[in-house]
Amino acid sequence: MIQVNIVCIGKIKEDFYRAAIAEYSKRLSRFCKLTICELPEGKNLEEEGRAILRQAQGYKIALCVEGKKLSSEGLAAQVKALCDRGEKITFIIGSSEGLSAAVKDAADFRLSFSDMTFPHQLMRVILCEQIYRAFMINGGGEYHK
Repeated sequence: MIQVNIVCIGKIKEDFYRAAIAEYSKRLSRFCKLTICELPEGKNLEEEGRAILRQAQGYKIALCVEGKKLSSEGLAAQVKALCDRGEKITFIIGSSEGLSAAVKDAADFRLSFSDMTFPHQLMRVILCEQIYRAFMINGGGEYHK
């Protein structure tokens, strides 16, 4: 089973975010082994970046505004290609300050969900949903329609 990791800064405090993440984690358990690594906020982006890079494994996808925008089908195709190669996938979400240049440089792919800014805690929910959607698209499921 493919390993999918989410490495992120900060803990989820709101119950409704935790409940949504738990639901998508449960749904994803049929497709992958999902782990979420919550790291404490650092004194600065460089400190956070070092902590992120210690945890990031496999193919690293950094979520950042200057990244490439993909459709859900485009993300599904990328996930499928990585799964076909047996790659571990690590999605990286920074703090409200963003990601350090070192993390962006170490990323295999930079992904942007939008030109808009989202709370980084909400972004975890959106990311989990899109990972689930990608697996559903790849499996021919009806969920994504």
